Amino acid sequence: MLTVRLPAATPVLSAVAAAVLLVGCSASVEVEKSSPPKLSSDKLATTVAERLAATTGRAKPDIACPEDLVGKADTTTRCKLTAADGSTLGVTVTVISVDGKKINFDIKADDTPTPAPR
Repeated sequence: MLTVRLPAATPVLSAVAAAVLLVGCSASVEVEKSSPPKLSSDKLATTVAERLAATTGRAKPDIACPEDLVGKADTTTRCKLTAADGSTLGVTVTVISVDGKKINFDIKADDTPTPAPR
């Protein structure tokens, strides 16, 4: 289950990022069997963006994840949401459980965005 827990938006973020901050959604991702299972950084970024877009009804946000997510409970990785105005918001992805090839994880955004460069 993918559960998104994000704080209220600040004025720095674009409308897309603001909408993302006000929602929650859930999903599970099935991956190829390995020991332990892994979700590639590209697939993780795509999955997070798709789930947020589906929940908000807006276009997919720009999400980048620098590393694969290892399917082991309590494992975390950091991703970054970049809004249309160039501001960014850090996002922590934490594995909550693994069921065979299915990785269940939570997403939590940082409380404070980084303003766009001037």
